[in-house]
Amino acid sequence: MRRGRRERLRRRRALSESRAGLTRPERACSRNRELELYENQKCFLLFLSRFLAHSIVEHLKSQQKVRVAEAQRTERSVTPDMSSTQEGEHPLERAGAAPESLPGMETEAQASKSSLTNLSTEIEFSENLHEIKSWEDKSTANWHQMLRVSESQAFKARVLKAQAWEIQASEAHRRASQTRHTSVLEMDATQALKQKPLPEKVQATEKEKCEILFTRPCWSNKIEYILTQVGYSMKISSLWHFFILWLHNGGCSFLIIYILMLFLVGVPLLFLEMAAGQRIRQSSIGVWKVISAWIGGVGYTSFMVCFITGLYLNVINVWTLFYLSQSFQFPVPWEKCPLLENSSDFASDRIEDGGSPVFSLNLFLLVSWCLIGAFMINGLKSTGKIMLVLVPAPYFIILCFLFRSLLLEGAAFGFQHLMLVKISAMYNMNVWCQAGNQVLFALGLGLGPVVSLSSHMYPSTNCLSDALIVALVNLFTMLLVTSFSFCVLGFWATVITHRCSEKNAETLVKLVAMGKLPLEAQPPPNLTANPTSVFNSWLNSLPQPIKHMVFGYVTECNLEKQFLKVKEGPSFAFVAFIETMSFIPGSVFWSILFFLLLLILGLISMIGIMQGILIPFQNTFSSFRKSTKLLTDPMFPPVVVFGFMFLCDLFFTRPSGIYYIRLLSEYWIVLPIIITIILENMAVGWAYGARRFLEDLAIVWGSPASAIIRWLWCFLCPIVLVALFVITLIHLSLKSITYVAWDSSSSKEVLRQYPSWALLVMIALFLIVILPIPTYFVYCLAHRISFTSTSQGKPIISFKSLPLIQPKPSKEVHKEETL
Repeated sequence: MRRGRRERLRRRRALSESRAGLTRPERACSRNRELELYENQKCFLLFLSRFLAHSIVEHLKSQQKVRVAEAQRTERSVTPDMSSTQEGEHPLERAGAAPESLPGMETEAQASKSSLTNLSTEIEFSENLHEIKSWEDKSTANWHQMLRVSESQAFKARVLKAQAWEIQASEAHRRASQTRHTSVLEMDATQALKQKPLPEKVQATEKEKCEILFTRPCWSNKIEYILTQVGYSMKISSLWHFFILWLHNGGCSFLIIYILMLFLVGVPLLFLEMAAGQRIRQSSIGVWKVISAWIGGVGYTSFMVCFITGLYLNVINVWTLFYLSQSFQFPVPWEKCPLLENSSDFASDRIEDGGSPVFSLNLFLLVSWCLIGAFMINGLKSTGKIMLVLVPAPYFIILCFLFRSLLLEGAAFGFQHLMLVKISAMYNMNVWCQAGNQVLFALGLGLGPVVSLSSHMYPSTNCLSDALIVALVNLFTMLLVTSFSFCVLGFWATVITHRCSEKNAETLVKLVAMGKLPLEAQPPPNLTANPTSVFNSWLNSLPQPIKHMVFGYVTECNLEKQFLKVKEGPSFAFVAFIETMSFIPGSVFWSILFFLLLLILGLISMIGIMQGILIPFQNTFSSFRKSTKLLTDPMFPPVVVFGFMFLCDLFFTRPSGIYYIRLLSEYWIVLPIIITIILENMAVGWAYGARRFLEDLAIVWGSPASAIIRWLWCFLCPIVLVALFVITLIHLSLKSITYVAWDSSSSKEVLRQYPSWALLVMIALFLIVILPIPTYFVYCLAHRISFTSTSQGKPIISFKSLPLIQPKPSKEVHKEETL
């Protein structure tokens, strides 16, 4: 029919144009005007149809309110008759009469049935309106697309709102009827509701309705959110560990492996955690319960691991504050290390040695917690503003060190080691495993802060680009730190080698003066320009018998071997780095700047970790929601959390505390994190469904996510994570659990093995943090809960966003935001 009408219109237009004698451009303009008029008519008819549909729905809603009011008046009028009937049986009841025939019962039953009938009719009419609207949208798909999308969403919201009002009124009427003992009416109402099921999109439990009342604050802007995520990922341990792995595992070959693991595993998993927290808008504990009840224990595991990690990471800040306070001396105390007279006496000889917490460290521990509390005093609002200052600051300091290190002697030698490439590392499975674990640690996955911080971001934000930005900035930061670290350690090796040559020359001069060596063994007098080169050239020019005599009294001074001593361990490399600060001219200034860099990195990472601890508390316990500030409310529980963590940290400030920190950071934490990430991936990829999850995000974003993400979530990431877990478990079982202890008698570091009771404590702590995961498995299995999402076919309730720029939170009841 439509095709025929268009054909007649075309013929009529051609005939009129031929009669009028219009030219071709004039005919084109005429056709354009007619098409524009035709589309305007269509838009007007579409607007008119939607206006009529909206008017009908509003009319039905008003009629439903009138019916509910009439039903309530009928119930109040019938209540006296019902009470008298309950006190003594009605004569018709003794005769077996139907309850509808009792006095006052017929009107109420008819009203209930008519209400339910009208309700089902209105729901069907709403569905028909939805079908008509979708047909109209398809017919005008090429015109006013953006206008139609916004109007269709508004129309759906109005229809669902009308249905919700109707269903709530019916539920109130049904519950009121349940308080009376009219069993037949209850059966009729229940059967009527079962015959016409209510739309599940507008059903909500009482618990969900209560949760909706909690207004969730959001970040003031996206820059503060991104900087907080970046600051959390800039942990001192991960930055230093990346440098050590580069040094040990093939140089640039390790970088290639790391980049592959970063983009194939790290970015997809970071996007997974960000998307889960941002869309469901709950903390790390509540998110996984919503996605799948079987994986609900993962949130508690990640919370406990985050808590323990926060304890020992803040102790590193305490040591940084201590060294920073000692840097205001000239010369710095560690310039002539190791000596017995300048040792700190803070480290015990072995882990078995106890002792009370060191008082001076306790003062710095209190200062550290006070700084963190001051930065978080107003919640997200103060945290975001602090991050605007603290996160960019380390980059200026790192650039200062990089430019200064390039001008040092021996920087070129260190840069050569930076650019080394070992092809054999590409085929080493252990290198791939260490690169994968470093990706997980560097991005801070599995601990919970990523999910908790993302839960305060607006759901419409594309968090895939956020994940890419955070990952790239983190990689750039590690490359900067690694570059200037190689240059600085190249300078350190050069200075140590020069001092070794000067010491050998002094030894030979004394031996020649004592007559133990001939005069030919007298070294050249001037070694100030380049001691190593001049001394080695002179030594190689000696006759073979004299050279053999000299080698018996001097030590070998080799620049390459001295640099490779850094590979002995992370602690040795760190001590060498601190020692290098005393070699640079202006050692006090550079030492202060270096420890200030470590302190800022430690504080901003601790702020992210504390958000991962406090936000789950605020979401889990209602008393934590009463205030958004930290210290202004004396009864606010985060103060208690900070105090409790301060008391727990006293255990690590004992003389043997550093050995427990190494046990946790080097051997314990890796397995709980990998298990947590595996289960998070299973929850989204398999339990909830990666395709469904991405479709939900596409609805909110307005554009679909790449299908590659779904493939990575469902196939590549689980395989890589399981392989990492198996290889790491085998590596830990075959490796001897050792630690580097300080021998106070010789002022040297010695290698010791952890006692068996320390290993048992580590295993017990691992079982404690993993316990919630099998507990939820057993509970769901006993109650026959489906492995798939608990919200299958139902909306996921999320909290209403509240910008931080508002002076006071709104007290009105916010409605659900559903997927």
